[in-house]
Amino acid sequence: MITLASDFGSPYPAAMRGVICRRSGARLVDVTHDLPRGAVRESAFWLRETLPTFPPATHLAVVDPGVGTDRGVLVGRANGHAFVGPDNGLLVPAARRIADDDGVDWFHADPGDPASSTFHGRDVFAPLAATVHDVVRSRGIGALDAHERLSPADPTTVDLPEATVEAGDASGEVLAVDDFGNVVTNVPGTFLDGRETVTVNGDRVPAVETFASVAPGDPLVTVGSHGYVECDVNRGRGDERFGLGAGDAVRIA
Repeated sequence: MITLASDFGSPYPAAMRGVICRRSGARLVDVTHDLPRGAVRESAFWLRETLPTFPPATHLAVVDPGVGTDRGVLVGRANGHAFVGPDNGLLVPAARRIADDDGVDWFHADPGDPASSTFHGRDVFAPLAATVHDVVRSRGIGALDAHERLSPADPTTVDLPEATVEAGDASGEVLAVDDFGNVVTNVPGTFLDGRETVTVNGDRVPAVETFASVAPGDPLVTVGSHGYVECDVNRGRGDERFGLGAGDAVRIA
């Protein structure tokens, strides 16, 4: 299986799928092609929350504002999974979570001579993912060590920071905003244990378990499926109500 994720929207992912289909009989699964455009850290968060739900696969992900520059081409392996994408930190958090305590092996790949300087998803990463998938399927994931296009690498990383929590006060930031406008902070959900209301940057709102615990249009905080505190609105957009976006500071008290 090869999973595909990008910020390409449409129709560019179809070209990636076409390249892979010409080179491999792998089953293709689209994770999403609506990752935040050019936002490596926010996209890395979503991949960290999504890719570990899959069985062992080759994961191809491209959010690549450095396309056409000298940024590296990265391949990784961890716990039976392989990873292919730009060396900008995009895949590192997901690989580390999948690896658990086993660690991740990283490699740089020779990009060859791509036909385009603006579409490495099609010309570099798609053919590389097909190759990695077929090597792993036929010879095992350990065979990546000996592949002639790969050399050991120290990857570029991105920082998904942890909140500072002290007694009744948590200082953190927004990791991501989803398509519903739900604001995902890095404050651990356990901070809400036993609390009926909190303040978000000074704005007092109820702390509840479900959206429907408040009236439509009303704000709330709750614990999302990822285990972090979210700032939301029942049937509305939390990002607009709270005035928050990815990377913004947030204090919950």
